[in-house]
Amino acid sequence: MGRDITHSHFKKVDFDRYSSKMSAELDWVCQWFKQQNNSTEASHNPTIGFEMEMCLVDGEGVPASVNERLLQQLQDTEIFSQITLELAQFNIELNGSVFKLTGTVLRNMQQELQQLYQVCQQAAKAIGCNIVMIGSLPSLQEQHLQLDNMSQMTRYQALNEQVLRSRKGRAIELDIQGAETLKSVHYDVMLESVATSFQLHLQLPFSRSVRYYNAAIILSAPIVALSANSPFLFAKELWCETRIPVFEQAVSVGGYDGAMFGPIKRVSFGSGYARDSLLECFQENLAHYPVLLPEVFDSAIDDLEHLSLHNGTIWRWPLPLIAYKGNGQQRQYHLRLEHRVIPAGPTVVDSIANAAFFYGAITSLATQSLIPEQQLSFEQAKDNFYLAAKQGLKARLKWLSGETVSVKALILDTLLPVAKSGLRQMQIEAEDIDYYLGIIEQRVSSGQNGAAWQRQYIAEHGKDMRALTRAYLERQQMGEPVHTWEV
Repeated sequence: MGRDITHSHFKKVDFDRYSSKMSAELDWVCQWFKQQNNSTEASHNPTIGFEMEMCLVDGEGVPASVNERLLQQLQDTEIFSQITLELAQFNIELNGSVFKLTGTVLRNMQQELQQLYQVCQQAAKAIGCNIVMIGSLPSLQEQHLQLDNMSQMTRYQALNEQVLRSRKGRAIELDIQGAETLKSVHYDVMLESVATSFQLHLQLPFSRSVRYYNAAIILSAPIVALSANSPFLFAKELWCETRIPVFEQAVSVGGYDGAMFGPIKRVSFGSGYARDSLLECFQENLAHYPVLLPEVFDSAIDDLEHLSLHNGTIWRWPLPLIAYKGNGQQRQYHLRLEHRVIPAGPTVVDSIANAAFFYGAITSLATQSLIPEQQLSFEQAKDNFYLAAKQGLKARLKWLSGETVSVKALILDTLLPVAKSGLRQMQIEAEDIDYYLGIIEQRVSSGQNGAAWQRQYIAEHGKDMRALTRAYLERQQMGEPVHTWEV
């Protein structure tokens, strides 16, 4: 959501001033897009990054609301600036460095994520708890989702107040149909803290940004299938990746007026492929989504503070961003993609394998001469996504050929070679390509991703969610890929 804010209560004049500033920034962005369209683009050396959201648990595997104590414990470490508080006091986020997508980048990412994980784990143990990377925490119960457990940051308090205001006092209703059925009613946004992700960032070449964005949409289904790690919530067996419907329903606020409770949602797969430019997404943000957090900043138009904050309250699964580095006349703007589909965990090496697959496959699809989005409708890509989130590696998807294929065959026979080609195109070390994509191949061949392992554990040992959490954490700390885990 960008920078923090200082107010949690707003008046109509705040919304009016904010909208005026945001409109001015959008006008600036429109001019920037025109300039980019008329400029000659240099060769693209993309940069990438990641965010890993994590849970804190006590010795019993139960959520531990101690993220501020953990941050204090980390204050004198070299990673302190890379840790931020998440919505709930039992969540934190690890922020990776900026890497160039070339050479030894994958092993470099693994080394950094491993270091972040280990330092945080040591700090957590010093205060009597552990950190765990998982899409949704099995031991979480509804009693943990109280406002008393919300992190003490103004932006979260403001988000809660404004979401409820936008819903005109209506409760947030969770309704998920999976292997079992879960229905629940909540009067705040704490449900959002249920979903923890491994978010991947990719700087986009402007001339191909539409292709990359659309490729991310198409790839979301196979990626969520192979990475699924959230089969349980409140002791109910639901989707393979239950994090998807939870997050969509946790901030269930739509568009203006009559669309408030209609099909336009702030957390969604999006409304369609980009056609001519990613500018369409930013224009849609202003046209269809009311402002939630109208904090007015004393900033220049080209700082894009208001546009960015608003964009940070609209959660498309593949999310386009405008970013910049440098200051003054040296400032350089670029388009960036934030891919929010992948859940956290199960291990550091599994996460980097997921990243390798994503970066390779998107590079290949976005640069091939045959345009994928002309072969698969957006509606079908969307249907594929939700089917894969429900069924994981057992799903059957309609692919570019028009044929319906098992997602396992699609990944093994089609997408792994595509991902390998894309990583070679980026001149990734051949040894690393084989190693990380080999993990994906073995995971998919075995059918054992995080969701499958959790379900097998419960089938073998009974529905003890604390025991599942402890067993999962023990294996995570050993660090071996999930396809090798024993039940």
